[in-house]
Amino acid sequence: MKNIKIIKELEKYPVFSLKIVKEIIKKDNNYTKLVMYRLKKEGFIFEIEKNKYTINRDTMTIASNIIWPSYISCWSALQYHNLTEQLPQIIDVITTRSRKKRYINFNNTKIRFIKTKPENFFGYKKEKYGNFNIFIAEKEKALIDAALFKKVSFLEICEMIKKDMDDISINLLVNYLIKIKNKALIKRFGFLFDKLNIDVPKLEKFIDFKYILLDYNFKTKGRKNRKWRIIENVEL
Repeated sequence: MKNIKIIKELEKYPVFSLKIVKEIIKKDNNYTKLVMYRLKKEGFIFEIEKNKYTINRDTMTIASNIIWPSYISCWSALQYHNLTEQLPQIIDVITTRSRKKRYINFNNTKIRFIKTKPENFFGYKKEKYGNFNIFIAEKEKALIDAALFKKVSFLEICEMIKKDMDDISINLLVNYLIKIKNKALIKRFGFLFDKLNIDVPKLEKFIDFKYILLDYNFKTKGRKNRKWRIIENVEL
């Protein structure tokens, strides 16, 4: 089979393996490896990692299709939902699976894999992106993930919520926080909701006696909020 026909078939896949190429050209493993070596050398296909290849150069598409199950979250999802204009330097992929390599560099972009508990793997959707589908966090879950995994400062998360109050579902945010049951997360968001004059009594039962920093990115001291057991180390 000529290269042009192989490439035409491979265009259907965001990410493909030796097995897929083998099925296309109907040859044995050794011959398939030789074909793939030539295609890679001539710049028709690109290696992402061991036995994962693509002809696509879009990193978001690649990131969402490397491992299953997974979804894109944190900075990339926040930027996708127009909650920030800042271009992410790293694409964060949330997955329930373990990987030996936590990072992949592809097309001058770093892809980072974050393992989460199965019970926290929710709040994402399938979106049409270019010629393929990607799985990406809902804006509310992206905000929570960014705080849960400490990939965005809580001060910046607060600014995003304050700026886009009309487009963010506070009710969904609260329900997701209760579902995750992370006390530190709940106390931080509860404190923010109080500042925004939003009543969230459902969160108050999760407050314990331990004081935590409002923003985990800053180690400065601050006054103590007794209700939410928060040390106000940044000004909202």
